[in-house]
Amino acid sequence: MSLTAYNCNNDDDNNTGPTGPDFSGTYVQQDQMARPAVNTVFVSSGMKDAFNTTVPSQQNAAFQAMFEANLTGLSPAYANPGDANALGLDAATFTGLLATDVLNVSLDGTTTFFDGTNVLTGRALADDVITVELLLIFGGEDFTENPGLSDDNVDANDKAFLSSFPYLASPW
Repeated sequence: MSLTAYNCNNDDDNNTGPTGPDFSGTYVQQDQMARPAVNTVFVSSGMKDAFNTTVPSQQNAAFQAMFEANLTGLSPAYANPGDANALGLDAATFTGLLATDVLNVSLDGTTTFFDGTNVLTGRALADDVITVELLLIFGGEDFTENPGLSDDNVDANDKAFLSSFPYLASPW
């Protein structure tokens, strides 16, 4: 037979807990994900750490060629030179945009990943980011090419967002 006992108290006079965050030590960038799934799809497996630790202003020069090679290998929508996506971007221009992993934000307009008119002007919680990325990668000039590859078929969050901060639904 074994017995385990635990004891708790409410001794507010003896507060020996943490006094604040500890910022000592060395901190290192571990991940970048301004545009979800872009790193996952376009950065070759042996280069993930290098991409994640490269300053965004240097990512285009370092990774655009890799992104373009992976895009043209993945998507028949870019099979021919001059092929473009619905934004009118050819493979080189589109991957140049994607290789710099920053989230653009419109300061004076709609904030959205894509709403039918505005593209990559920010990101709202309800934006279907993965479907938009799939459309831009596989959908061709008018989003109609490769329909089986252009939608993740997840059209809404599983729980409603809150109308006030922190906006995210409560955890399960």
